[in-house]
Amino acid sequence: MASLERGDQLSRKNIEISVRENHFVPIEQHQDPKGEDFNYAKRGQWLRAAILGANDGLVSVASLMMGVGAVKRDVMAMILAGFAGLVAGACSMAIGEFVSVYTQLDIEVAQMKREKGTNSAGNEEKPEDEQLPNPFQAAIASALAFAVGAVVPLLAAAFIKEHKVRLGVVIAVSSLALLVFGGVGAALGRTPMARSCARVLVGGWMAMGITFGLTKLIGSTGL
Repeated sequence: MASLERGDQLSRKNIEISVRENHFVPIEQHQDPKGEDFNYAKRGQWLRAAILGANDGLVSVASLMMGVGAVKRDVMAMILAGFAGLVAGACSMAIGEFVSVYTQLDIEVAQMKREKGTNSAGNEEKPEDEQLPNPFQAAIASALAFAVGAVVPLLAAAFIKEHKVRLGVVIAVSSLALLVFGGVGAALGRTPMARSCARVLVGGWMAMGITFGLTKLIGSTGL
C-alpha cells in the first residue's frame, strides 16, 4: 500500500510538472526578444503607391528624354519632352489612382451596408468609416510622387549643353535616384536592401536602353 501511495504521488508530481511546462512554453514562444511587434505589412499599400509613383515618374521621363536625345541634339527638345511627360504622367497617375481607389471605396461601402443589414449592432460600423480609403488623397499622393521622380532627370539635363554629356548625366543621376528609391522602399518595408536596389536599377536601365535604341533605330531609317 505504501508503495502504491508513493507511486500515486510521483505520478501526480509528474503530471503537475508537465502541465506547468506545457503552460509556460507557448508564452515564451510568443514573446519577441527584440520587442518588435509592428506589422510591416500594414505599410504595404501606401509604400507601394509612393514607390511606384516616384519610380514610374523617374523611369518614364528619363526614358522619354533618352528617346528624344537619340534623334535630337537640342537641349530644349529634351526638356520640353520631359516636362510634357511629367504633366501627362502625373495626370494619368492621379486619374488612375482616383478611379481605382473609388472603386475600392464603393466595394467596401456596399459590403458594410450588407453587413449592417444582417447585424443588429449598428454602432460597430462607425470605427470602420474612419478607415475607408480616400480617393482624392490617393490621387494627389500619386501625382506628387510621380512629379518628384520625374523632376530628377529634368533638373539633371537642364543646364548641360553638350549632347553626349547630357545623356550621360541623365543616366547617372537617374541610376542614383533609382538606387535611393529602392533603398528607401527596402528600409521602410524591412526587405533585403541589395535585392530591392538591384531590381529597381536594372528595370530602369532596361526601360531607358530600349527606348533609346528603338527611337534611334526608327530615326535612322527615316520613318
